[in-house]
Formats: sequence, C-alpha cells, structure tokens
Amino acid sequence: MSTDRIEGIATSAGPTRPPLAPRKPTRVTLHGVTREDPYAWLRADNWRDVMRDPAVLDAEIRAYLEAENVYTEAAMAPTATLQQQLFAEMKGRIKEDDSSVPSPDGLYAYYQRFETGGQHPVFCRCPADALGGGWAADGSGREGEQVLLDGNREAEGENFFRVGACEHSPDHGLLAYAVDRNGSERYRINVKDLSNGTLLPDTIEEAQGSLVWANDGRTLFYVTLDEEHRPSKVYRHRLGDDTAADVLVYEEPDPGFFVGLSKTESDRFIVISAHDHTTSEARVVDAAAPESAPVLIAVRERGLEYDVSDHGARFLILTNADGAIDFKIVEAPIATPGRAQWRDLVPHRPGCLILGLEVFKDYLVRLEREAGLPRIVVTAWASGAEHAIAFDEQAYSLGLIPGYLYDTASLRFAYSSLTTPQRVYDYDMASRRRVLRKEQEVPSGHNADDYVARRILARAHDGEEVPVSLVYRKTTPLDGSAPLLLYGYGSYGHAIPAAFSTNRFSLIDRGFIYAIAHIRGGTDKGYGWYLDGKLDKKSNSFRDFISAAEALIGQGFTRAGQIVGHGGSAGGLLMGAVANLRPDLFRGIVAEVPFVDVLTTMCDKDLPLTPPEWPEWGNPLESLEAYRTIAAYSPCDNVEAKAYPAILATAGLTDPRVTYWEPAKWVARLRAAKTDDNLLLLKTVMTAGHGGASGRFDKLHEVALSYAFALLVCGKAGRDDLEDV
Repeated sequence: MSTDRIEGIATSAGPTRPPLAPRKPTRVTLHGVTREDPYAWLRADNWRDVMRDPAVLDAEIRAYLEAENVYTEAAMAPTATLQQQLFAEMKGRIKEDDSSVPSPDGLYAYYQRFETGGQHPVFCRCPADALGGGWAADGSGREGEQVLLDGNREAEGENFFRVGACEHSPDHGLLAYAVDRNGSERYRINVKDLSNGTLLPDTIEEAQGSLVWANDGRTLFYVTLDEEHRPSKVYRHRLGDDTAADVLVYEEPDPGFFVGLSKTESDRFIVISAHDHTTSEARVVDAAAPESAPVLIAVRERGLEYDVSDHGARFLILTNADGAIDFKIVEAPIATPGRAQWRDLVPHRPGCLILGLEVFKDYLVRLEREAGLPRIVVTAWASGAEHAIAFDEQAYSLGLIPGYLYDTASLRFAYSSLTTPQRVYDYDMASRRRVLRKEQEVPSGHNADDYVARRILARAHDGEEVPVSLVYRKTTPLDGSAPLLLYGYGSYGHAIPAAFSTNRFSLIDRGFIYAIAHIRGGTDKGYGWYLDGKLDKKSNSFRDFISAAEALIGQGFTRAGQIVGHGGSAGGLLMGAVANLRPDLFRGIVAEVPFVDVLTTMCDKDLPLTPPEWPEWGNPLESLEAYRTIAAYSPCDNVEAKAYPAILATAGLTDPRVTYWEPAKWVARLRAAKTDDNLLLLKTVMTAGHGGASGRFDKLHEVALSYAFALLVCGKAGRDDLEDV
C-alpha cells in the first residue's frame, strides 16, 4: 500500500485516510499490575513549557496532531456548506450589539456590552443618575458612557484572548483585570488608571484569574500558580511597590487543595478559601485593614464544606456540617467563628439542596433546589418572615445575579427554560414586585409555541428514577424515527439546568430531539445524587445515561442507533464509557475535551488537577481498590476490538484541565482496535485550551462542526447541504 507523509506521520494513501499513530511499547506497573500504554509518547515531557508557549511542542507530537486535523478537515469537507449554514443560523440568533443590565455602585453603573461584529466584551460604566429610563439592554440611553476595557482592541493580533477578573477599585479610580492570551489559564494582571486610561507599572505574571481589592483602593490580593499549574499562594500587592516585594499572605501546603479569593457582600471581609471537591477551609482578612493577619474560620475536616458571608456581628456559613447532606446555614460570632460556635439559622431539610446564598443588610436570599427544580427564598432579617418567588413553567433554570450594593431591597435574578429565552428581573424584596429588565433577543426570530418541552423519568438499573429533559418541534414525529442528541455530564456535583440555548435549535429545527440526562454525579436531585455517582459508585453515572437512552427508545422518541451522545470534559469521560459499554445505542458520539485517560492521569501526581481530583475519582497510587475501580471504566483502558459509533473528539493544546494527549491517545487506541468503518475524528485546537476558541463567534464554528457531524452521521444532512469532494 502506498503511503503519504504529513510532517513525518505515516498515513494511508490520500489525505482522507486516517493518520496511523506509531505504537511505542511502554509498560506501567503499579500494585503488581502491568498495563500497556503504547501511545504514552504523545504526552510531551515539556508539557509545562507547552502551556506557556505552544511553539515548543515536540515536532513528532505536533505532526501527529496536525495530521489528525488535516484528516478531520478532509473527512468533514462535504459538510463545509452545511457548517457555514449552521454558523450563520447560530450567529443570526445572537444580538450582536447586546449588553448586560447595568449594576449600580455609588455614582456609577457598571455593565458589559458587545459591539456589532465584536468577538469580545467591552467593559463599561456610566453615571448612575444618567440612566434615567435607560435600563434598556440595547446600550441606548447611557449618556456619559466610559469604556473601561475594550476586549476587541485588546485582542487584536491574538489567537486567543480571554478576560478573567475585571474589578474596579472601591473609589472607582482604578481597574484591575486579568488576561489569558493562550488558553492555558495563566493570567497577567494589569492595573489601569481610569482618569486617563494609562496602565500602571504594576504588572503581575503567572496568576490565577481572580483578584480582590482591599477597601483602601491601593491594595490588591491575588493568587499565583505553581509549576504544576495549581493556584496555591495568595499575595498582597501595594500599588507602586515592586511586585517582587509582594507579601505572601497564605500558602497552601497540600497539593490536593486549590486556593481562591472572594469578598463578602458587605465588603467587610476578603475571603481566602482552600478546597478540593469535598473539603473546604476559609480564612478572612479585614478588608479595611489589609495588612492584618488572616483569621481562620474553622479547621478543615475531611468531608466538611463551608462558604462564608457576614451580617452585623456574625458570620453566616453555608455548610454540610453535622450530616447536613443538602446543606444548612449556620451563624457564628465574628470574634469567635470556630466550629464549636456554629448555631443553626436555616436548618437542614433532606432533599432540599441549598445551592447558594446572597446576603443583604435587611434580607437573606437563598437559592435552593427541591424535586429537581430551583427556587428563590427571601427572608427579612427584622421579622424572620420568608417567601418564595414563584414561577409558572414545569421545568426551568434560575440563577442569582450578584450586584455591588449591600444596603438595597433589590434582588436581581435570571430565568429561562428550554423554550423561553433568558429574562433578567429586578425583584423588590419589600413590595414583592418584579420588573423585567432584559429579555434575551433572538434577532432571527423565536416562537416558543413552535416547540414542546417535556420531562420524563427513566428507570435506572437499581430502581432510581433519572430525570430527562427534552425539547423538540411540535411537528417532529414521535414514532421513533427522529434522531436524538442526548447530553450528559454527571460529575463534581454539577447540575445541568433546563436552560435556554439558541444554538441547539439548529438541530431541533432539522428534526432532532434534544435531551438532557440528569444523571447521578450531579446534584440535580440533591447532594446525595452526587455522592451516588462518584468514587466506587461512578458507574452509576454511565448506567444512568444508558437508562436514559433506553427510556427514550422505549417511549418511542427515537430508536437504538439513532442517538448521538454529547458531553465534554468529565462529560467526555461519560461519552467514552458509554461508547465502550453500549455502542449499539449510539449512531454517533461527540466528546469535547474528553477526560478519557482517567487511570493514567490519576496516577500522575505532577499534573495540575490530579491531587485535587482524588476525592472525586479515588487515588489509584495509594489504593488498589481505587486502581481497580478506575481501571474498570477508564475509556482508554477499555477500548476493545469491536464496532464503535462514529466519534468526534476535540482537544485544546494548552488545556491544563484535560491535557491534549488524553483525547489523542483515546483516538489512537480506537483507530487501532475498532472493527467498523465509522468516522473517527480528532480535532485539536492548536491555539486554545479547555474552553476552545475565546471569541463568541469563533466558538460557533466549533459548535457548527459538532452539529454538522451529528447531522451527517444521522443522515439528516440533505443533499443540498453536502458537497462533492
């Protein structure tokens, strides 16, 4: 057989044949168990340097990744017109000159807006008293607007650009912001003088994307990353001082814990948190005395989680202490905040998960979820009276939008459903009156009455009921003939909301049913739902997803072999696992930045996320039981010689969360083992990280590729959509 070469990587004849990744025998022995890892060479020895500068990637590895990209482009070339149509449709549903609702803070109101054609947000403010009736979300009526940071201008000439924190100083004179320019989540912090637009010489490198101002407006707290890309140190910087002399405020000694920064709603305290996925610990610094030593709230205890706010002479703490599996709110004196002083304020109610709280001078607001649906509960401090904010639809998404004001009766929240575009409300907690401040516009048009949103329950293998949310056109036949995209995640306690998304209508309007499986590993049915889908119970996540697919088939929404599974990151692990377990159910699999080499990664303590991830997956370095559990489902380690669905996997070269070599190794193993002729594609973005492209329109090209793949493999790409290549 004749072969071509693409930068040193052998491929079968022609660019439309897949690259053949060389096998380089590598054996790994742990706990007396030896396994083969023939594609271990795809992990660059200098991966830390690659995160900073992708140009230093080993030539052989780069050649293979680029060969896969060439193959993917060639294989998907017949859908080029379709992809452009999808892109145009999705872009047409985006209001290009959009803006957030201004958030008042003293003399100003702050907001973000987008310009027509602009890829990145523009951070702005205007005089609060100039708003008048100008709360409109289209940017009109904002006399005296000042642009604080123009993301489009900052991104000129960059392949990647993303703003992390963007915080104005308490006196409104300065802006501190963090920027990532290659997708590796290593940020540079700059400070701008808002009176003249000049940058101060205070520049901080190798930072995490969060920062907090002390109340003096001259002191910044920030977090730095260590060599393993872990946020581990908190520093204090005084403007005008040499950053080399910045004061180390806190250093986390445990590589399994990440450090974060925040500020309480009252602006009284800066909170330094250390956490993994199941344990947290917090220290507070008096924001009015930034040089004071951090005060520990409560000593970390394995399995104890808590978050800190304050009100008057007390701390308010959201915690799972004392067996409060769905969390409760306790109070403790500011002078003596230790665990022994905690007293219940909002007791634990099993099955009612408190997701978060927002504290105001006169009100306490909590966001909670019960029976799979979120709600907002408002409590008046003076009277203790509480009420819930009511909604009409049977399934919806709800979120609090924090503001700058503490002494206010106005609460802002966002609401949407699978068929209802997002609406932003201001709610007067005293009068209980809500005012619609912004409704998501769909310029190309959207009629909610054209669609049906439903929720069904799938019976799992052990009798549990797994919620599944669906949306489809009223005209879609429900006789089993419709293709169906089934999305899932199921890790870290992340619930998947029944929220509105304009992109998915490009599939729905072409005859797809779109479904979300609310599987274990998330908190969709409470915190216990999460605990029942992690560690040695991780297989419940995979089996729930399979049960959801079977229920959708059994109830006639679709049929076996007409489902496209879709998930990213830990949801990509889900995709890899179900492809191994039940390939017959799926026509296709879209796995975005998939966490598929679980066993190898969890055995590599030098990788950024490995130690903090052990509470989620188990530590196979120390535990043979954890090793066996992970080995039994890790997608890379369970690839077999059998037929697989068509698969599209994506990766980001500078991704510190799921390193590029995980999907690359998975695809290489699949290509060597599978017995079918179905498409197997790997697309690596060579200039981005975990989140893919940074521009709001550039992202749509990535979505268009995934959707075109789903349409192609399900036979829903019409002849007019395809090109002869």
